[in-house]
Amino acid sequence: MNRLARETSPYLLQHAENPVDWFPWGEEALAAATADERPIFLSIGYAACHWCHVMERESFEDAETAAFLNAHFVPIKVDREERPDLDGIYMDAVQAMTGQGGWPLSAFLTPDGRPFFAGTYFPKEATHGMPSFRQVLEGVVEAWTDRREEIERQGGRVVEAISRAVSMPGSREPFTSEIAAQAFDQLRNAFDERWGGFGAPPKFPQPMTLEFVLRMATRGTPDALRILTTTLDRMASGGLYDQVGGGFARYSTDAAWHVPHFEKMLYDNAQLAQLYVRAWLQTRDDRYRRVATETLDFLLREMRHAEGGFYSSQDADAEGVEGKFSTWSWDDLVALVGEEAANAFGATREGNWDGTNVLWLPSGEEPENLDLDEARRLLLEARERRIRPATDDKILTGWNAMAVQAFAEAGRAFDEPRFIESAETCLGFLLANLRRHDGRLLRSWRAGVPGRPGFCDDHALLASACLTLYSTTGEIGWFREAVALGHALVDLFHDADRGGFFQTGTDDSALVLRPKELYDNAVPSGNSAAADVLQRLALLTGDRGWERIGVSGIRLVRDALGRAPAAFGHALVALDLYLGPSREVAIIGSLEHPGARALMNEVHRERYLPNVVVAIGPHETALEGPALLEDRPQVDGAPTAYVCERFSCRLPVTRPEDLAKQLAEI
Repeated sequence: MNRLARETSPYLLQHAENPVDWFPWGEEALAAATADERPIFLSIGYAACHWCHVMERESFEDAETAAFLNAHFVPIKVDREERPDLDGIYMDAVQAMTGQGGWPLSAFLTPDGRPFFAGTYFPKEATHGMPSFRQVLEGVVEAWTDRREEIERQGGRVVEAISRAVSMPGSREPFTSEIAAQAFDQLRNAFDERWGGFGAPPKFPQPMTLEFVLRMATRGTPDALRILTTTLDRMASGGLYDQVGGGFARYSTDAAWHVPHFEKMLYDNAQLAQLYVRAWLQTRDDRYRRVATETLDFLLREMRHAEGGFYSSQDADAEGVEGKFSTWSWDDLVALVGEEAANAFGATREGNWDGTNVLWLPSGEEPENLDLDEARRLLLEARERRIRPATDDKILTGWNAMAVQAFAEAGRAFDEPRFIESAETCLGFLLANLRRHDGRLLRSWRAGVPGRPGFCDDHALLASACLTLYSTTGEIGWFREAVALGHALVDLFHDADRGGFFQTGTDDSALVLRPKELYDNAVPSGNSAAADVLQRLALLTGDRGWERIGVSGIRLVRDALGRAPAAFGHALVALDLYLGPSREVAIIGSLEHPGARALMNEVHRERYLPNVVVAIGPHETALEGPALLEDRPQVDGAPTAYVCERFSCRLPVTRPEDLAKQLAEI
């Protein structure tokens, strides 16, 4: 066992028995590198990463390679999901040096953390123009021995290059609808007319980008609804979507969404479930309701901790074979569900992928003369007897916050109390277990052991989840939690000099630079998540200062939004909220009263209203709740709704049909 045996991250524990003398990131490792004047070999990955497993088997479990690493380097292993700050800094370095990125991330650093050479996966043997890992190690050792001054200068240049984004001031130019229009035009040009999605394979679901497209559809933008529905339909009929058990894989290796990279991530499934809920509200296509429900049921069935939090991911591999848990032989399929159903799922005798079958619906539709639900039930029952892929069972604050929001929105839209209960239980778990006694929010938790301090996105996404659950249940405590998180978000992460938000808090340990996360990659960046939730808090409280601080996060990327929309999906969502029109709805009354609940349902169930915030509560709670509830009396003692814009309200209404008329005018 090496030092990683003391860690809680499943990814780090996977490497605890490697002959490599791994350190976790920390003072001990950095001090060892400084004392011995050895370069650092930094390896960053995550538990569900297929190529991380491959590099471990080929190189990190190889005694000869490990001995060379141990003799010449201080090897450090990092879980990117626990340390997105380190991953962001050194991924920027990889991309700056090579023009591409990915995991496993392999970087060579000076003892003070400056990167001077980097890449991703290196094979054990040289192949396809790639050097072997051993060749890379030997080359770095030679350079470190003979050209150290040059290496240290190179490390300084790389840090200077990746620091520019942190020091960049926000744009002072105004925000206009032309930015959103330009961004949508870019997406329309990249749209795959046949299969949906954007660009060439590998194709990622891009839920934040599609949420922006959905918002453009609500504005009546030509082609927006077609782009959205084509993509949602094709993803749901492909192998990207688990046709047997629900839930989405990380990405598709082909244009048709047929063959996935089989790992399933909590953040993908939370965001996609929410997107399909919202698409159902916009279109009333029952398929979207089914996909959202099945995806959330997958999370409840396979990814939920007994106390209510959700695990991070499921591995791509089972029994050491990629996709083994999810694929089928022709004979097994026919024996279970018959030839007709096997054909409907796109299976062939020879196999439709690597000698086996990935189930999908090639035409995009289920056969009219065949009910596949019974086939799915039989296949799921059989699959449950297989050896399951490994689960990364750590619980991450930001990812769970997105799950809370998805469950809450699905519960209120579909009138599914069990989903709302799941959202409440999860949020309660997070607030009970992922906060220190002094109130500091934490990043992770596993098996009773809390992790390091949380990042900007953890605070922003959890505040957003609290607001969503407040507007779903009317429980004033969730609103107060959101306000407290909003204050912490500003105090710990806001850059008062240049605008926007640092990824790490003021109380965090120093790195080679204090990073700002600007791009919306697989999850919303801290900047865009903060921009969104602080605007929503401003609408509920009337505090325009929160809006000004939040929008400073969008100003950092203003000039790039129209040119590279796929990199700024959530920032475009925050921009859409800023451009408005936004509305506030105050419902005065307890949700225990059927009249108040009917008013709330009119807001949440009948249409998709992306830029509407809701405050709910009896009049006597106004002093401890949103300012939006203040000085809004009930009419004749009945639950009453006010539709407002910047706290200027229309005439109050008590009937859902009258509220519907006012909402229809937004």
